[in-house]
Formats: sequence, structure tokens, C-alpha cells
Amino acid sequence: MAEAQLKETPTEAMIARHSLPQGGWAQAAREDALARLRAMGLPQRRDEYWKFTRPDTLTQAEAQPAAIFDHGDAPLFDGTDRLRIVFVDGVFDAEASDDLTLEGVSIERLATADSDLHWARDLYGTLEKNGQTPVQRPLAALNTAFATDGVLIHVTGTPSKPINLVYAHKSEASDAMLHHVVKLDKGAEVTLLENGPAAARFNTVMEVEVADTARFHHVRAQGRDHERRAATHVFTRLGTESLFKSFTVTVNGALTRNECVIELTGDDASAHVAGACVGDGDFHHDDTVFITHDAVNCESRQVFKKVLRNGATGVFQGKILVKEGAQKTDGYQISQSLLLDGDSQFLAKPELEIYADDVACSHGSTSGAIDEEALFYLRARGVSHAEATDLLTLAFLAEAVEEIEAEGLREEITGRLSSWLERRSA
Repeated sequence: MAEAQLKETPTEAMIARHSLPQGGWAQAAREDALARLRAMGLPQRRDEYWKFTRPDTLTQAEAQPAAIFDHGDAPLFDGTDRLRIVFVDGVFDAEASDDLTLEGVSIERLATADSDLHWARDLYGTLEKNGQTPVQRPLAALNTAFATDGVLIHVTGTPSKPINLVYAHKSEASDAMLHHVVKLDKGAEVTLLENGPAAARFNTVMEVEVADTARFHHVRAQGRDHERRAATHVFTRLGTESLFKSFTVTVNGALTRNECVIELTGDDASAHVAGACVGDGDFHHDDTVFITHDAVNCESRQVFKKVLRNGATGVFQGKILVKEGAQKTDGYQISQSLLLDGDSQFLAKPELEIYADDVACSHGSTSGAIDEEALFYLRARGVSHAEATDLLTLAFLAEAVEEIEAEGLREEITGRLSSWLERRSA
């Protein structure tokens, strides 16, 4: 056999590094995901949706070490009464976590949920598999096959407080995978918070089933470790008159790829996904979104703002697909970058694909420097250059932050962004 044929492929090298969990209700889904991963292979730079982002460090068998960054900030969401579930380098920390009992919801760990008739059996890997068409997402299939822990959240009512997944990073060589499944029954409502750097390399999948008239709120703050790398995936399916709202704020990190795949399958559903990021230096941030309208009178919004300087790179790839029969669709997409120097860059690929004739869809993407007239106005009134720049930066990010529905969370994110910007300007 030729030497080229004997050489192990990156996909097989990654697979060899992991062990497929055996037995249990998720076994069939894991085996299916592994077969799909082998068929599609890990992402490469020549792939259409990876041409702006090098996948190398996300696909090599061993994770690159990442120094742990002590930023000195108080933990985010500390001012919010919430149920905390803590993972340290991808490993559940029972001592740091709260009791998982909360009215209106059942919470279990993926690692310990062993009932053959578990409710998550019909969901685990299902939305992820649906999200592989028409765009392949191999890192999500990798996660479905090999992730051994995460949370399974079944929302039957309206819990009195948010659920907070806290991701701590304590090992420079950690390589973590977590897989979460969230199911909201008809009329249920929950807020899910995520925060923390998680690991040197982090691969996470969250599958969210939102039943008729249910409401799901998601606010995520990705940790500030400078060298961390992350590939995150959110797959969701919405029923009639349901609501899905997701917001992510990102500061620091060498490479972050956030994918969000949404299916609106029930009439009068609404899906909002938004993000704000502030990047400096060796920073590459990629938001890739795919929203499918497959029902009548549905609304979707994509609002993404990136502030970049000192050679940082921002990427946005967003698509709205309106299927035949999805009349009265209202789809809105905006992606904008604020470049604070001439070395940074913003790469955007907005897309619309429409097969219905009674729709209102729009997309826009802009990139530019700070408004010199506004900067002059503030300077003329005694505001320092650094403070004026921070004020204008916060104003630029505001449209994305406003997508957070809860006022208290919105104010906490804004306050934290303000303090981070002030520190950078000092």
C-alpha cells in the first residue's frame, strides 16, 4: 500500500483520541454521529463556510495549550439570583454547583442519566443532525459522538430563577466537550445563562426544542482568557407562537467560532440571535448563523456588532432561508464592525434565499472607523479621547445588547463592557 494511503487522516486521528461511550439511551445517536463524521470529515479551509476561519487548531488531535488569565473581575451574573451548575475544564464540579432541584424544571447530567426511556433520547443528536443540511458541521457531529457530559434540562413550567452554566478554566492543556439538551413544554419559559472560558479548547453543542407558545431566553458571556479556542453550536427548533432569544458577548480569545442553526417550524414563531464582541490583537471571532423559515408569519432577527483593533479579525456568515409556503416571513439581518485601526479586518457573507412571494426580508453589512464628527463633539465638551472612544463604542454595541429581554441582565452586560473598555483605554 502506498505511503499516502497509510497516512492517518486528521479525522481518524481525532477519532482515535476519543473513546465512544458504550451503552445507554444515547448509543444509537452517538454511533450515527460517528458515521456521519467519518463520511464528511473534519472541516478544512477549502470548505465554503470555513474560508474565512482556519479550522486547524480546532481539528488537530491535541489541543494547543492556553495560559490561564486572571482578570480579577467579579464573576459575571453574581448579582443575579440563579441556579449555578459548574464545570471545571469540562468536568462537573458538584461542590461548586447548587442543588439541581428547581420548581418547573428537571435538570440532570448527561453522564448520569441512565434511564432507557429518558425523554432526551428522542432529542439527543436529532437537532444537530437536522442542522447538517444543507451545510455540514463536522465539529458538532464530533461532539454528539464523544461528549460524555453536559446537562439535560426539561422545562415544564416557569422556573423562578435562571439556570447558570459556569465554565471554569484551570488547566492550560484542557480539551473539553459538553453537550446540552433543553426541552421546553408547551407554554413553558426559562432563562439560561452561560459564562466562563471553559478550557484551552472547548467544543460545545446545545440542542433546544421550543414547543408551542414556549419562550427560551439565552445570554452567554464567553470567557476572557486570551489564548482559549472554542467552537460552539446551538441548534433549535421552534413550535407555533414560540420565542427563542440568544445573545452572546465575547471579549478576548485566540479563536472563537459560534454557530447557530434555527428552524422555525410553527406558525407565528419568533427567533432572535445577537452578538457583541470586542477584539484586540491576536483575536479571531466568527459568527455563523443559518435560519430556516418553514412556517407562516414568522419573524427572525440577526444583530451582530464587532469592535476590532490592533489586527483583530471578525467574521460574520449569516443566512436566511425562506422555504416555499413560508408566507408573511419577516427576516432581518444586520452585521457591522467598528475598526479602531487600519490593521483589523471584518469579513462578511450575508445571504438570503427565498422561495415564497409574500415576505419582508432584509440584510445589511457595514464596516468603518469611529465617527470623527461625534468624537469631535464629545472632545469639544471636555471628554477625553479615550473616554469619548469608549462612549461611542458602547453606543455602537447597544443595538445588539438591546436584544437581551431582561433589563437587569442587559444592564449587567453593558456595565461589564464599559469596565472592560475603560481598562483597555487606561
